[in-house]
Amino acid sequence: MGYRVVVVGATGNVGREMMNILAEREFPCDEIAAVASPRSQGIEVEFGDTGRMLKVQNIENFDFTGWDIALFAAGSGPTKVHAPRAASQGCVVIDNSSLYRMDPDVPLIVPEVNPDAIDGYVKKNIIANPNCSTAQMVVALKPLHDAARIKRVVVSTYQSVSGAGKQGMDELFEQSRNIFVGDGNAPVKFTKQIAFNVIPHIDSFLDDGSTKEEWKMVVETKKIVDPKIKVTATCVRVPVFVGHSEAINLEFEREISAEQAQDALREAPGVMLVDKREDGGYVTPIECVGDGATFVSRVREDPTVENGLSLWCVSDNLRKGAALNAVQIAELLGRRHLKKG
Repeated sequence: MGYRVVVVGATGNVGREMMNILAEREFPCDEIAAVASPRSQGIEVEFGDTGRMLKVQNIENFDFTGWDIALFAAGSGPTKVHAPRAASQGCVVIDNSSLYRMDPDVPLIVPEVNPDAIDGYVKKNIIANPNCSTAQMVVALKPLHDAARIKRVVVSTYQSVSGAGKQGMDELFEQSRNIFVGDGNAPVKFTKQIAFNVIPHIDSFLDDGSTKEEWKMVVETKKIVDPKIKVTATCVRVPVFVGHSEAINLEFEREISAEQAQDALREAPGVMLVDKREDGGYVTPIECVGDGATFVSRVREDPTVENGLSLWCVSDNLRKGAALNAVQIAELLGRRHLKKG
């Protein structure tokens, strides 16, 4: 006996990836519904590679009564309206937007890192999925924190344009083409030209000079891993279609060697250690596309601080950073709370 599952935002990049992963991982669905905004009503979307086509239903009048799980990939606006409605109708919401992440009554979950926190979902019937850049980082941090207790994190991100949705991917493609043929390349989605450039600005600016994306990495890491960890982040958009990369510097309470860190990472769930000190002995974003792992490379000791390490972390932001993590939360929820049969 399986679950009745709704994918909200089924026509977007993350929503489509959610359906791909549900099919790929053979999530036990007795029934699945594709739901999106009124303008997408009637469009057909494929459920993974099954050949099964689903007709998109209108979120405005969709009744969540009798459905078990709703995976939301619709953005904060529609989520604010419809997630509480779904939750009140008895459907557990797993939300990919930023809306509920810092709500003390909503668990923020990365299953490899803080699975026990999911038990708090009963307060609002809602579970939050973290920011894409946070999700991959905490998977890499957890085994190291367990081994030597992390005091401080300094992270610089190299985030792909797919993190800004289809519009971001289209803009990179069109600008790159236009530059080669001599056409105009004025930015629309981004604040500056993204083709052959990097932009140290993701989301809106805050009063202290940081951006909201950087703030998310700070507060979400504290909520998921340990509130005592100090985090500072610089988030940068780069001309890569899919796959976020991060250069992470860590300071620990206890001594930990690069070899000990490699051993801990090698055994950690969700982590793939690829760390050969030779040409090509590391993972780049183009190589992680379509994979669910968080890849870690370039693990080395930092002699400028006591008990310091540096590493390189890469993951497919549409999968572990969004859709895969949401499906893994659904699997965890099923094992712990919504057992069928």
